[in-house]
Amino acid sequence: MQNRFKIITITWLFFAVSSVFAQNGNELLKRIDEKLMPESYEAYRKLINIEPNGRQKEFIVYTVKKGKDKMAMLFLSPASEKGRTTLRLGENMWLYIPNVGKPIRITSLQSVTGGVFNNADIMQVDYNVEYDVDQVDTDPDGYILNLKAKINTVAYDRLKMWATKDEILVKIECYSASGMLIKTLEFKETRDFGGGIVRPSVIETHSPLYKDYRSVMIFSQVKPRTFPDEVFTMNYMSRIESLRK
Repeated sequence: MQNRFKIITITWLFFAVSSVFAQNGNELLKRIDEKLMPESYEAYRKLINIEPNGRQKEFIVYTVKKGKDKMAMLFLSPASEKGRTTLRLGENMWLYIPNVGKPIRITSLQSVTGGVFNNADIMQVDYNVEYDVDQVDTDPDGYILNLKAKINTVAYDRLKMWATKDEILVKIECYSASGMLIKTLEFKETRDFGGGIVRPSVIETHSPLYKDYRSVMIFSQVKPRTFPDEVFTMNYMSRIESLRK
């Protein structure tokens, strides 16, 4: 009877500690998210796809975000893409092409730019929306977080995330459900954008699935700004250009 009581007590303590640990890990992830992406903002980005032979293709996009899971994006260049827009609401994504006139459903694993970045990377919402923290470790440079997807429809089943002691994101390894490394995202060149936004200005990605290909995302401007909910609807996709000041 006494041994059984000890087993029950130890089991209860294990789950209690695990619950507190998970809560603390998720709170850390939320703080990392907050430093990476303000609650509501507009940004200008350049996306560059680099082929093994050195050939490059560049895109310039205007992005707006609201809350944790709403994002819209407008292509400004090249000329062949100008006027196209994308919309993300949670796990749902659409592409609007002006001469088609009707939004087309797209998936997180596709890529509207054709590079190593997929749509989930380009239209990334807060990580804590899609993932729970399984484990947190520390090293002399900061934190290492192991994340597990909350649902199986997200782009990656597991993430391994590195952040500094100041909770600035440094690197993410993205894994499939089978444990295969899909890609690595490196966050570089931390910059003060003003308005209390201090975050990496460059994200570079490479993948063992696309040998010697790279894609780079460069933020030239990030500014806090609020938007009405109407902006994040399919009916508004043709009017994203009107938000630019």
